[in-house]
Amino acid sequence: MTAVHPPAGLIAEMAILSALPVSADFHVLVEALRQRFGPALDAVLLYGSCLRASEVGEGIADFYVIVDRYDHAYGQRHLAYLNAMLPPNVFYLEACHQGRTLRAKYAVVSRTHFEQGTRDWFHPYLWARFAQPTRLLYARDDTIRARAHVSLAEAVIVFLESILPMLEVPVVNVETLWTHGLGLTYAAELRPERTTRAQQLARLNLEDYARLTARAVPGLAGKLEELPDGRYRHPADASARRRSARRWRLRRWQGKILTVLRLAKAAFTFGDSIGYAAWKIERHTGVHVEVTPLLRRHPLLWGLKVSWRLLRRGIMR
Repeated sequence: MTAVHPPAGLIAEMAILSALPVSADFHVLVEALRQRFGPALDAVLLYGSCLRASEVGEGIADFYVIVDRYDHAYGQRHLAYLNAMLPPNVFYLEACHQGRTLRAKYAVVSRTHFEQGTRDWFHPYLWARFAQPTRLLYARDDTIRARAHVSLAEAVIVFLESILPMLEVPVVNVETLWTHGLGLTYAAELRPERTTRAQQLARLNLEDYARLTARAVPGLAGKLEELPDGRYRHPADASARRRSARRWRLRRWQGKILTVLRLAKAAFTFGDSIGYAAWKIERHTGVHVEVTPLLRRHPLLWGLKVSWRLLRRGIMR
């Protein structure tokens, strides 16, 4: 992967996109995060399925919390250690607002890990997430805000650069480009989404992806060309495709191992991690996963058993 140099137009587009308004519900949760992390908090990003909702409702909002340092963010040394060894740490949050309970889960990463993860990480865990639409709901100051915009733009460049060699045809439209890319990155993690989820997301955010792709072209010189009809051409290179296929196979294996390790870690940081995981699997696949008292007492055993069962059935990939 070459060095990332996001074009100014792409950074500006990410700044506009990340500043679009959201429901006041989300700001209530952000204020709770500000109180929880205090001066260690650098930024809060909203992403995921609740992003376009008019309110949180019965859902669970997804946040990324960026802190200056792990030792500054936590009172317990073991949490700082776990976060540094295998970012992110994931936690559960509730906040009351006008008689309602608002719920969220939030992942904590340091500013260094966030910037590395959107630019340099081999695995797509961060750059795949933040190439997609997000909202920057809090930034400590203008410098942090500007750095976040650059990282979001870098994520788009890395995402496109990584998926282009895997395209099967030399000319594609925006929907095909992002559907294929999201499918590749989903396959690099143990995810419960249906195989059609990538296409649904691409269509849902197609206008955003169209603008981001157009702004990214100057940063992908020789790799992506915009055609007069709005489609895109990329050079067909069999050797590059073979090299890329090997990298994606490694990412898939790496992702499965990392996902299991992160799930195991979440058992000690996330409130009812087992109940949440079962709910999310059923929500995305329609498959009910029973959580027995025995397995609730042994979350690692539950995670291994359920992951193996879903992998065998092809529900998780």
